[in-house]
This record gives sequence, structure tokens and C-alpha cells, in this order.
Amino acid sequence: MSALQAHFSDPQSVARYAEVPRRFVPGFADLHRMTRILLAERAPDDARVLVVGAGGGLELKAFAEAQPSWTFDGVDPADEMLKLAERTLGPFADRVHLHRGYIDDAPDGPFDAATCLMTFHFLPPEERLRTASEIRRRLKPGAPFVAAHASYPQNDRSLWLSRYAAFGIASGADPGQAHKARTTIEAHPNLFLGPEQDEAILRDAGFSDVSLFYAAFTWRGWVAYA
Repeated sequence: MSALQAHFSDPQSVARYAEVPRRFVPGFADLHRMTRILLAERAPDDARVLVVGAGGGLELKAFAEAQPSWTFDGVDPADEMLKLAERTLGPFADRVHLHRGYIDDAPDGPFDAATCLMTFHFLPPEERLRTASEIRRRLKPGAPFVAAHASYPQNDRSLWLSRYAAFGIASGADPGQAHKARTTIEAHPNLFLGPEQDEAILRDAGFSDVSLFYAAFTWRGWVAYA
């Protein structure tokens, strides 16, 4: 288990999970709102949605609140994160099926839409491509897929990671925590790609009309179609 994976199995880290993206990801709540709007452009009112990397339940709750007739299958490898998702969902839990594991453990669908938020940067490039391909295989033709994760120019990594830490500190994060997070990212250079590489992975996975809709310091988000 890598240090990044171990982080999401540690009960204390999981308990603090909700505050981290809100401080380190600019417009985090807006990202959820934009994602839901992009999915709703093509997904039916009674859509079945696949959420990969669903641990914590933040996006599941945001989507369920806004779309009362959607149902969800969420998949995540970390038991502690799935437990947190159950607590986060509260009254919306009856519309969500949670599955422990990776993309191979997700139902075959077919799904009307899918998301993978704040997750792909934990996967090496070859596994990222395989996961994206498996997500596409589970989607109905033309169904929307939204991916958003750490993705930034690799020609000056130090500058971009300094901005990442500075934003977290400016948003109220403990400076020591912010610098530790930066150090953790720097220790895994093979996991973080440039936007051009990430976009190419989506195309290689078989998605069409890949469009960037979100860019904020070290984060990018795309919408694409099966």
C-alpha cells in the first residue's frame, strides 16, 4: 500500500477528509455543481450514475440533493472512506449502492452518466487509461463522463506545487499541513501528468468530444462522451 493509499485507510485522516478539498481545491463546491449540470445535459431524469472514487460521499450527496430521481453506484477501495460516505449521505443513502474495490468491482451498467473526481491522480498512467476504458465500457452510447483531478504543467512542477500549497494556506489550512501535502505530491512524480497527457488518455480510452471545463491552479476537469 502506498503512502497515498494508506492516507485513506487511516481513520484520523478520513475524519478530516471533508475539510481538505474545500481548502486545497479552488471552487470545490462549484466543481460539483458544474459536474451535475454537465451530466444533466444528456442524462435522463431517472439516470443511473456511476461514481468512481466515491469514498467520502461529498459528490454523491451533492448530486443526490440536486437530482431527486437519480440513482447511483459508487465504488472506492477504502473501507474507511466508504463508511464516511454512508454517514455523509444520510437520508440519500437509499438511492446509492456502494461497492468496495476498483473499477473492475463496479457493476457493468449500462449507466447513463459517470464521474471520477479527485481520483485519477492516485493511479499510474497505464492504470488510469485502463480505468477510463472500463468506465466508458459501462456507459450507454453518448453518455457523459466528467473527470477532474490534479493535472498541471510538468515543465515547472515546483512553481505549480508552491501555488497549490499557498492556496491551501490562504484558505485556512495549517501551513505545516500544506507543506507536508506538497512534499507528498513531490514524492510521487509519476502519478501526476500534464493536461495534454490527461486529455489524451480520455481520447485513447474511446471518449469523444473531450472538452476542458475547469482549470484552477493544479487542478483540471474535462467532460467527454462515450
